[in-house]
Amino acid sequence: MEKYLTTEEVAQIARTVPSTVRYWRHRGTGPRGIKRGKRVLYAESAVAAWLAGKDDQAQAKA
Repeated sequence: MEKYLTTEEVAQIARTVPSTVRYWRHRGTGPRGIKRGKRVLYAESAVAAWLAGKDDQAQAKA
């Protein structure tokens, strides 16, 4: 079964604040979230893939 993370947990992983994660989601540049009631949750695998993609982008620029 897939584990889901809160916005706060994703912010901790990305070493930023929750409002930045919400902004990324709004712009479509962050990990894809799903609405569950009033909360937005992120599949752990989607966050890992998003972070891996960010790492690939950073290496391509170097």
